[in-house]
Amino acid sequence: MTVFLCSKCGTVITPELAEQAAVPDPADDEHDRDKETHRAPATVPRGRYAIDPEPWGPPYVVQDDQGDPKPAQPRGPLVCREEGFVISAGVPGTVLIHPEDAPDLQPLPNWENGTGCCGPTGDEGINRACPCGAPIATLAADCFGPYELHLDPVRTYAFFQ
Repeated sequence: MTVFLCSKCGTVITPELAEQAAVPDPADDEHDRDKETHRAPATVPRGRYAIDPEPWGPPYVVQDDQGDPKPAQPRGPLVCREEGFVISAGVPGTVLIHPEDAPDLQPLPNWENGTGCCGPTGDEGINRACPCGAPIATLAADCFGPYELHLDPVRTYAFFQ
């Protein structure tokens, strides 16, 4: 089993979690979404984690094929900026967990990077902080994208028990 800690202060931020071999494919049927929050089911079940091999979050680069754009990051929506459709060139290897497995993380001050319709989209960058105040994770919880929490692989670390 593995727990994850804040690299700045050493606070344990998750309970013991078991690793999954791969990031599961999320449900993408509108009928699977929660009737009140409109969130998708969590990408990773409670008590599990997976290492996302794909880039996540900023910086973004303009996609080559503007006529057939891809989602900006895995399991996410299309993102269009002034320069056109973009794709993540962010850090690969984020630790993907169920958002409720890190209950003490808090939004950044003034909800920085936390905009979205029904929750943060996750495409603006790190938007959750350790209780010590260090920004360490990105929550994606809007009504049109995935429901998942990405722990930054530099700002957090694993302790294997």
